[in-house]
Amino acid sequence: MKFGQFDLSIIRESSFRLDGGAMFGVVPKTMWAKGSPADEYNRVLLSCNLLLIDTGDVRVLVETGMGDRWSEVERQRYDLKTLSGPAEILKDVGLGLEQIDFVIISHLHFDHAGGATRMVDGQLVPNFPLAKYIVQRGEWDFAFKANARARASYRPDDFVPLDESGQLQLVDGDCEITPGVWVRLTGGHTSHHQVVCFESNGEKGVYFADIMPTKSHLSPPWVMGYDHFPLASCDVKSEYLARAASENWLVVFDHEPGIPWGHVRVGEKGRFNFEPLGEDSLTFPSGKGKALAQVV
Repeated sequence: MKFGQFDLSIIRESSFRLDGGAMFGVVPKTMWAKGSPADEYNRVLLSCNLLLIDTGDVRVLVETGMGDRWSEVERQRYDLKTLSGPAEILKDVGLGLEQIDFVIISHLHFDHAGGATRMVDGQLVPNFPLAKYIVQRGEWDFAFKANARARASYRPDDFVPLDESGQLQLVDGDCEITPGVWVRLTGGHTSHHQVVCFESNGEKGVYFADIMPTKSHLSPPWVMGYDHFPLASCDVKSEYLARAASENWLVVFDHEPGIPWGHVRVGEKGRFNFEPLGEDSLTFPSGKGKALAQVV
């Protein structure tokens, strides 16, 4: 999709399910189940929506998804369905793995960093051999000293090879990665969670990552039980949603199983509403994501 001088593509890497109570925190099920119906195990459907930004000079991939290094038991636990590997995904938009210049990872949880590496001849290597991987320094440091509550979300094999290969680029706070593409430190979900903002020819957009994973999380108080700092998440959401609505930003949800991008409007009583783009705006690997886009 054209966005100013940029080309944007949504790439659906996988679908999976997590517990609905964890995904919506203190929000009662009677409220969240209307927009995110749960299965018999109380799990709600999610997806990993990667964003490819082609500025004309460089190519930036936002997030890497779950990857394919999962046991059968783990796949059943999360109802994980991998739609395509990185090479197949990029082939659909006419690119190879070596043509990605930057990979931005919002935080190092396994559903965001899992696709950063792959196994080759028994050794873990970065999936994108020439890319710089952008991670907040505070997030990197925390991943190695996470406490018992947070530890299970981090798998060092997802990200240690990035450092070993010399491809890791740690940043401290807000930073312009390439002209028109920035990371902004938000905190909330983790202490050093970052979102990605992009702008071209006056058009503005934001990839919310896990500050706002789906359209069902549009209301500022609807934050995840997974969030380390839920009050900060609520405040950051309010700030970004107000700007997105007033400045007509394109917003992108990382785990929305339906149409994952569109615009935010202010409706009755000041509530935020989501207006998705048409399905023809989507790029899915090998067409496998079309049915998923119609689930919600």
